[in-house]
Amino acid sequence: MASQLVELQEGGRLPEITKTVIQENINRYAEASRDFNPIHIDEEFARKTQHGGTIAHGMLVLAYVSEMMTAAFGRNWLTSGKLDVRFKAAAHPGETITVSGQITKLSKSGGQTAVTCSILCRNQKNEPVITGEATLVVPEV
Repeated sequence: MASQLVELQEGGRLPEITKTVIQENINRYAEASRDFNPIHIDEEFARKTQHGGTIAHGMLVLAYVSEMMTAAFGRNWLTSGKLDVRFKAAAHPGETITVSGQITKLSKSGGQTAVTCSILCRNQKNEPVITGEATLVVPEV
């Protein structure tokens, strides 16, 4: 099993990633997830909603979080990672989403370390889109 790719220390920052939300990726996600809600894929319908246009699936934006966590913790994230998040705002095509995180707690027990990280996805206006917490377990080496 690959070890973590970041140093385990409270306060440690995770590698930020930045993604531009594009309609083509939203459409691909709709196909993959079979979620064809018109708020995601029908511009004419979506323009008449409170969002004023299409929005990304929440789970698509969460995939960006998982990408950051995988970059930070490798296979340990993939085998033991859990998310507890709150959706704060919609992500629209053309917006730039920055995903960041920080290690907030380490708990060692039984040859393993439980890692807790704060998570923030924000748009280019610095408004939160998703906030929450990620947890995982890494074996001690």
